[in-house]
Amino acid sequence: MLSQTSAQALARLRTYTPPPTQWYNCPLTRRAAVLILLFPDRYGELKVVLTMRAATLRNYAGQAALPGGKADTLEEKPFDTARREAYEEIGLPTTDTKLPPGFRVEHLCELPANLAKTELGVRPCVAFLCPSSSSTSKDDNSAAAASAVEDKMIPRLDPKEVAAVFTAPFHNFLRKSWTGAAPGPTSADGKPHSWYRGSWTDWHESRWRMHNFYIPRPPSSPTQLRHNPSSSPSSSQQQPEGDDPRPEPTPFPSLPTFRVFGMTARILVDAARVAYGEEPDFEHNSHFGDEEMIGQLLKVGRMSEVRRKGEELTSDVLREAVRETSKI
Repeated sequence: MLSQTSAQALARLRTYTPPPTQWYNCPLTRRAAVLILLFPDRYGELKVVLTMRAATLRNYAGQAALPGGKADTLEEKPFDTARREAYEEIGLPTTDTKLPPGFRVEHLCELPANLAKTELGVRPCVAFLCPSSSSTSKDDNSAAAASAVEDKMIPRLDPKEVAAVFTAPFHNFLRKSWTGAAPGPTSADGKPHSWYRGSWTDWHESRWRMHNFYIPRPPSSPTQLRHNPSSSPSSSQQQPEGDDPRPEPTPFPSLPTFRVFGMTARILVDAARVAYGEEPDFEHNSHFGDEEMIGQLLKVGRMSEVRRKGEELTSDVLREAVRETSKI
């Protein structure tokens, strides 16, 4: 069912132990989690499920993202938050008993929390969507077993609160150039488009690598793309907020590629680093997540339960947090 590379990647994720997290020290309103949902394609290689956020959302409108959102209660664990939000956004059931017969979701690990500009501690949770032994007969070969997920389960992930659900090759988030059997990204004029673009910027009181990946838009096939027209970005929508507020939402039908960038791209790069035990072809931040910075902000009274009017996470705030915590 799985290639050797994919099997080894899953094994590394199962044994990964993250460092102590600040996530549980955050107030309820500052806790969030996202789901990195992996599944095998027909070749036994891992792919990841992504979404295009609805244009009507206040934050990160019209941007690519991992399924996820804020915690509901202090008792809710990150994986429970991620599964609940994935159900609300893409229709992934919260328990295996509610999945189609023969499928299950395995919780592999959690990664260090990331700091969003909206002052949320975002905990990435990695899971594997796979057919159980009962989903295919003994006579089925491994390719058929793998395609059981790609062809039978992924089409069931109907977008609810998002504009679209799509997938991307997981290993490619360590590559500077497009690799794989499928055609690579193209521009609006049909010419080849770069898979990866990156640049260094000042953020988190340090140099921060901004990754940009351009996912080829799949054919209008239910096995590759589920689209919710009512949530699609339109040219009349305001400029989105988020990690990179510069690009305005583009009318969904005209998008030749889906741009994955900012915190979402960084989370995927870090998850792939853990899974495949290798570093990217491109420059990147060596540390995982932002646990230290989240801890510093909590110590100086930021990330409080109630968001104050006009409160904005800036480089000056981060510098002050570093300065004040160094005195403690």
